[in-house]
Amino acid sequence: MPEPVHHQINAARKTFQTLYQISKLLNTNLDPTTLSICIRLCENGVNPYALATVVKELQREVRTMDSPNQLDSPTSKTSLNK
Repeated sequence: MPEPVHHQINAARKTFQTLYQISKLLNTNLDPTTLSICIRLCENGVNPYALATVVKELQREVRTMDSPNQLDSPTSKTSLNK
C-alpha cells in the first residue's frame, strides 16, 4: 500500500477513535458500528439534528420494549383490548 494511503487510513482510524471516545463521554450509548453508520449518514447529507432525534427515539423505544413492566403501560393495555 502506498505511504499516503496508509497515512490516510491511520488518520481516519484515529479520528474515529476520537469520535467514539467523545460519544462515550456524552453517554450516547452508540456502539462503534452504529456510530460509524451515523457518521456515514452525516457525510452523505443527512441532517445531524434529525438523525439525533431518530436515534434518541429508537433508543427510547428499545428501553420501553426491554422494560419488565411493558404490559402495565397504558398503550399496551389499549392495544391488548382492541
